[in-house]
Amino acid sequence: MRKLVLILGLSLAGAAWAHNCPNEMKAIDAKLQTHPELSKADADKVAKLRADGERLHKAGKHDESMAALGEAKKLLGI
Repeated sequence: MRKLVLILGLSLAGAAWAHNCPNEMKAIDAKLQTHPELSKADADKVAKLRADGERLHKAGKHDESMAALGEAKKLLGI
């Protein structure tokens, strides 16, 4: 019984992580709406990472999506 509960808990944790991608994208979008001061190169990189994150999320590659979105958030200072 304990193993079943542990497996169920880990499955739910993975699902929660996977569904956090949209929240990360929303945070990036909200920050971009404030027109942060970024160099052209950084702004282009953030846009690419944001797009990559969404594409990877839709492909079911949530770990990769979160990595790309996390990098974009670092560039934005969030």
